[in-house]
Amino acid sequence: MIGVFGGSGLYRLLDDAEEVTLDTPWGAPSAPVTVGDVDGRRVAFLPRHGVHHDLPPSAVPYRANVWAMRELGVTRIFGPCAVGSLQRHIEPGHVVVCDQLVDRTWGRPDTYFEGPDVVHVSFADPYCPELRAVAVEASRAAGATAHDGGTVVVIPGPRFSTRAESRMYRELGFDVINMTQHPEAYLARELGVCYSTLALVTDHDSGVGEIAPVTMAQVLAVFDANIARLRDILFAAVGAVPDGRSCACADAPGGKVPAAPPSKR
Repeated sequence: MIGVFGGSGLYRLLDDAEEVTLDTPWGAPSAPVTVGDVDGRRVAFLPRHGVHHDLPPSAVPYRANVWAMRELGVTRIFGPCAVGSLQRHIEPGHVVVCDQLVDRTWGRPDTYFEGPDVVHVSFADPYCPELRAVAVEASRAAGATAHDGGTVVVIPGPRFSTRAESRMYRELGFDVINMTQHPEAYLARELGVCYSTLALVTDHDSGVGEIAPVTMAQVLAVFDANIARLRDILFAAVGAVPDGRSCACADAPGGKVPAAPPSKR
């Protein structure tokens, strides 16, 4: 089964789907999971912000969401999201299939291994190379301008950056900015689940030249204008995912399986 997390503006994906309500050792996920078929593949869809976008980035139950996917049998996850561009050549409407991530969040529970097992999981390459290749090809086939690779810097939110912050991130060489990729991508790695983002650029972040600062209305307007194309990309990507995995994502936890928290055992 293939999983899809919906980001800002993507709250529904599958038609004629079954709704599955789950509880996990880490609490309830953001919403019930809808399960259906796309091109002969079973797909599980979960909007990370809830069906009415009532969860800000810092309140998303990331551990519950990723655990719920794994509980349903998901082994690969696409995590589309809205991002702001930090570079002039990456424009609104483009898709960035990131290959690197910088975490600038704080206070978010970001591991399943809270003891007694101490496990250090490699995260040198945060995104699955196999899924990334599929996402790039599907994006370009759908007519999108797709950037193969790029670094996303993840901030806590819900506020947008100051001009000084944007300038700092741009000068450090980061490409796009987002509020949800961490710890979502890392938690998938801890469970041995492949993960790739499809980052839809909705704006040029504050501090990129003299461009007006981003607003939430602008983010949603661009996302809405591109939602049909994003759905086409996701459906094409799902159908193109190889049956077997040739990547090393499943081996990342070193054979360790996270335990439920003590209060839930």
